[in-house]
Amino acid sequence: MGLRRTILAVIVAASIALPVFAQTSAPTPLPIPARYKNFRAAIYITVGDVRKLADRATFDRRYARAASQLHFDKVYIEAYRDRVFATAAELELVKRYFAEKGVATAGGITLAAGGEGGQFGTFDYEKPADRAECEKAVRLAATHFDEVILDDFFFYTSKSDADIAAKGARSWTAYRLDTMRKVARDLVLTPAHAVNPRVRMVIKYPNWYEHFQGLGYDLDQNAQAFDGIYAGTETRDPTLTDQLLQQYESYGIVRYFDNIRPGGNGGGWVDTFSTRDVDRYAEQLWDTLFAKAPEITLFNWHPMSEDAAADTGQRPWTSTPTSFDWAAEQRRWEASGATLPMGWGRAAGYALETADSVVGALGKPIGVASYKPYQSSGEDFLHNYLGTIGIPIELSPHFPDTAKTMLLTEAAAADPAIVGKIRSALKRGATVVVTSGLVEKLQDKGFRDLAEWTPTGRRVLIDQFVQGYGAGNGTPLNAADGVQKPILFPDIRFYTNDSWAIVRGVAAAKGFPLILMNHYAAGTLYMLTMPENPGDLYALPPAMLGQIRAVASGALPVTIDAPAQVALFLYDNDTLIVQSYRAETTPVMIHAAGRQLVEIPSGATLAPSLAVAGSAEARAARADFAVAIPPHSFRAFRIVR
Repeated sequence: MGLRRTILAVIVAASIALPVFAQTSAPTPLPIPARYKNFRAAIYITVGDVRKLADRATFDRRYARAASQLHFDKVYIEAYRDRVFATAAELELVKRYFAEKGVATAGGITLAAGGEGGQFGTFDYEKPADRAECEKAVRLAATHFDEVILDDFFFYTSKSDADIAAKGARSWTAYRLDTMRKVARDLVLTPAHAVNPRVRMVIKYPNWYEHFQGLGYDLDQNAQAFDGIYAGTETRDPTLTDQLLQQYESYGIVRYFDNIRPGGNGGGWVDTFSTRDVDRYAEQLWDTLFAKAPEITLFNWHPMSEDAAADTGQRPWTSTPTSFDWAAEQRRWEASGATLPMGWGRAAGYALETADSVVGALGKPIGVASYKPYQSSGEDFLHNYLGTIGIPIELSPHFPDTAKTMLLTEAAAADPAIVGKIRSALKRGATVVVTSGLVEKLQDKGFRDLAEWTPTGRRVLIDQFVQGYGAGNGTPLNAADGVQKPILFPDIRFYTNDSWAIVRGVAAAKGFPLILMNHYAAGTLYMLTMPENPGDLYALPPAMLGQIRAVASGALPVTIDAPAQVALFLYDNDTLIVQSYRAETTPVMIHAAGRQLVEIPSGATLAPSLAVAGSAEARAARADFAVAIPPHSFRAFRIVR
């Protein structure tokens, strides 16, 4: 306990003393913002705006406004959306206008049929008229462009009488996957390549990947059949929107898609919708680029080019210098002589310039190998909650055969051979970390042969957390103020001395395993007992989060001690980013093997904390660096060994 108090004191002191963020300030706005060095920026133009931009006066006015706020290399010119077609003449005019400005052009189509009451409407692919309209839209776009992207409505919700009859005895998931594979082949790819053999057809998948298969979105065969894929990285507000997607997903989904289609994932896509403050918009852009997406698409042209000011939200941290220092940018904007207020285009431009100052120094992303098979679901979006508590995750549709440490959630149960794969990994000496959801799912599939861990079906409210096993007392992990929200966990039965509870939860006079360990052959098997609500991970005391990180990501070259909603991004060239999604300045301790940290791009150096550094040899093996992260901000470093 004394050591943890010392570490906390050092971090708090650092939060007052450390310099704040030379590395995240953007350059003074220029009449024409500079080209980004490390990625491309594109803007998607919906069909309604395409038709307006065919008028040259409108184009010149809107282009000037957008181009004054951000650099963009490319635009996607939409030919069809919601039963509305652009004309061939309109597409050619807008294409020519942008070419005159040196902006690359591609096509776009949104294969949607409108909607009612806020629910999206999709085509009914058993209906001849809808099939014909789909193919007509594809042929139109492919005729005019050598690249066409499908906005993320290429899914299937219809349950008409024709659909019910065609489905037969299949599940809706199986029927829709089968149907959309045929639709992709017969109504999209074949006709597109028939009218334009050069065309690249790119499918943009949305952000709700856990549920794709139920709507016919196929990350297996269709992701390979198209000429490229694209990731929806819009996470918006994590508690306000209906999807409740966590911030880390803007990074994690890019990594997953890169592993689904190596070299074929074209980038990430972010919109301006459903955020409480403009900083949340910027974070989505940053995290997409921190995942090394080669291109970022901004949806859409209207907010990037309108004269109105961006809605910045309440921003209670406005007086604190942050990575997205909107007040400072406002002063620079006014000093540049701009006559219009900063709009969403400037918010995007400022965020992209900030990311560009860092991304070039980063290597290839690395993280804990985690397996999510195609068409799998379970423990909904859990990887993103774990990423948001500071565990770097490299999600893949392929089992990590050579990984020294791997993290397997309930989704891995979709692989019928998963127990055998876990056994083989343990025999070769790997550390396999499984969640309680996976243990429950595999009870009747052979998991008991690895460890006799049995979910009882009971649930218990835990409000005390204790670390330590074997003879003797444990170390309490609760916060010093003693305030702890009771959290509901599943009860897992195990045999004492066969397995060890590394961390136990205590309710009244009864203990329950929260981190369970068992040795098998040459390897070690751990179980992380997940809260019934994964959002309650954020309510765990920081010391408990540290125990979870130690098991799941302790083999990585860098770990952190921090409260929840602080993410860690790691790269294979000894660089890292620590990002806080919190609304207050947050003390963080970075544990890294090195003599010092060099901040990117400022070059400022950070020495280890003397209070906990120990000998020179100990510092070289694992040093502790105290940093402070302002609200909704990030800091990037290079490790010097």
